[in-house]
Amino acid sequence: MRRSALFPQRGGTFWKGEGAILLCAFFWSTSGLFIKLLHWHPAVIAGIRSLVACLFMLAVRAAFPPKSKGENSFLLWAGAASYTLTMLTFVTANKMTSPANAIMLQYTAPVWAGLLGWMLLGERPRWEHWGALVLTAAGMALFFGGGLAGGSRAGDLLAVFSGICFGAHSVFLRMMKRGNPQDSLLAAHALCALFCVPFVFLYPPALSIPAALSMLFMGVMQMGAASLLFSWGIKRVSAIEAMLTAMAEPVLNPVWVFAVTGEKPSLRAVLGGGIIIAAVAASSVIGKRREARESSPDRGC
Repeated sequence: MRRSALFPQRGGTFWKGEGAILLCAFFWSTSGLFIKLLHWHPAVIAGIRSLVACLFMLAVRAAFPPKSKGENSFLLWAGAASYTLTMLTFVTANKMTSPANAIMLQYTAPVWAGLLGWMLLGERPRWEHWGALVLTAAGMALFFGGGLAGGSRAGDLLAVFSGICFGAHSVFLRMMKRGNPQDSLLAAHALCALFCVPFVFLYPPALSIPAALSMLFMGVMQMGAASLLFSWGIKRVSAIEAMLTAMAEPVLNPVWVFAVTGEKPSLRAVLGGGIIIAAVAASSVIGKRREARESSPDRGC
């Protein structure tokens, strides 16, 4: 069978989209390290980070004006509201329950993205998607020490709600695939920054050069550049594929912490992370090979 039958020319767009989401997850994963190093109130971090991200995205927009026309206002604000709620509820859940519970429950997002994408977009999840969901759930349980422990029920429920919002966010942005999804992300960061303004006065941050540089990196790269990558990638892959690829974030998070602080991940974490990465990679390859076979004119070669 020729290579073109396995990976047709048009499939390149998919792999670019997957790559953009993966790079986005790479930037997202650095948040755990910087939040660990910054001794500020989480809402202050979230607000200032979003403010810097908003300014960065506006600068990029001014330098490279979007070619697409204006967005459907409902989708724009639905996407913005869902992502704002994702950020705020995840920060709050981290304060109310254990960090492991918070991120495990937030990353039920691929399930919600799969169901909502099926209902609203007609993007029916394939068997490889559901298989990857089962394996990533097992990997997450292994990664974070065997499952849910400690914390409050209210915090756990809030983390689940954060996952629903995260999944819905990917679907709303996917619905804007013919437009400019970054408008919705820009609005989300503006809303988050506006909401968190009071916390800056209630919990004044201790200013220093390292803290300022950390916030600059988080705003520009970890949120700003990541938002641009996600908005570009979601136009090229389905909502559930985007959420599955984003599972690289919790896997990479402890790697950064280890690289800087020397805090070693456990063997369970390494094995769990390997399962997640393998499941997501296999899902992507199987899906595109099946699509290639179905669309190839010389299927029998």
